[in-house]
Amino acid sequence: MFAQAVTVLLAAVFVVASFQPQWLPDRLSARTTRPPALPAAGQPSSADPRRDTAILSYGDAARRATASVVNIYTTKVARVPRDHPLLSDPLLRRFFGEQFAQRQQTSSLGSGVIVSAEGLVLTNHHVVESADEIEALLSDGRRAKAKLVGSDPETDLAVLRLEVQGLPAIEFGNPDAARVGDVVLAVGNPFGVGQTVTMGIISALGRNQLGINTFENFIQTDAAINPGNSGGALVDSAGRLIGINTAIYSRSGGSLGIGFAIPSSTARQVMDQIVASGSVTRGYIGVEPQDITPELAEAFKLPRRDGAIIAGVMRGGPADRAGVKVGDILVAVDGRPIGSTAVMLNTIAQLAPGAVASFRFVRDGRELDLAVTVGKRPRPAPRAE
Repeated sequence: MFAQAVTVLLAAVFVVASFQPQWLPDRLSARTTRPPALPAAGQPSSADPRRDTAILSYGDAARRATASVVNIYTTKVARVPRDHPLLSDPLLRRFFGEQFAQRQQTSSLGSGVIVSAEGLVLTNHHVVESADEIEALLSDGRRAKAKLVGSDPETDLAVLRLEVQGLPAIEFGNPDAARVGDVVLAVGNPFGVGQTVTMGIISALGRNQLGINTFENFIQTDAAINPGNSGGALVDSAGRLIGINTAIYSRSGGSLGIGFAIPSSTARQVMDQIVASGSVTRGYIGVEPQDITPELAEAFKLPRRDGAIIAGVMRGGPADRAGVKVGDILVAVDGRPIGSTAVMLNTIAQLAPGAVASFRFVRDGRELDLAVTVGKRPRPAPRAE
């Protein structure tokens, strides 16, 4: 009778566990319930170990990003010299001079990113440099005239304003949280073939001293970036903007898997200043810095290998008036350590013109503090055509 009772009880528990497992205590239910059935083919569940190897799609991220990326067209007016044969004859000049006095050249130079519904667009300075007219081709096929709000050659950024309202603005991401190995998408118009999305990863962060811009802090990626991608978006796997595609390393003109993008945090800071005042204001002390290399430190018996050595001082500039001399080694600004010329340039640029800052130098093996009245960094001269 005891055996029969136990058998009946176990049968009852099995039936309840199979059809109403919530009626049983968690520990008993976990031991008696059968393992979950495998999902149907092509429908991996969260418990399916095959889920990690399933093919992923970045379609949603691409859809969100591409709606905010535009193609930039520019028109330049090239003047014909006055002594051109077509203008030298008075008769030809009278009838055809005005037609031949100038010619227009239109070309697709790059891309841009819509960052506000009111029509603000971020792009590269070199995309719109010297342009007389700018036009943007939207992702939905519409064309819109664009006006240059301002540009910053030293970061190669420019801000445009489209004559259209209610545009799809991209969401800003956080490039400071990006990691090497994160998946990114590059959106632009390479070689003018049309809007294109490429995928890669972040290859490196904080790239500088590449000789591309004065102020450099690039995100390096192996996502294919080609001519025409300049000014386009580099987005994360959720479609958020983390960079403005700017340059590539290439010997052939095509992508070799080494592309560079300006972090969106830098782009946003520059954009805010341009929108507010039309330009970017940076601090300046009038020196020519140079990194301390091991060879330089050994040749001149320098007391340290970190910092930035002053290779030149502008006569009458802020540093000259404060007593800075050639050969001084800058090691700190307002208590912030200076480890290289890149750090020095960025630190001084953040100082407000007119402010007095404490600069610590090493001179003849001894530390020296000098108070320098910061000047305003002059705008670089435009490149010759």
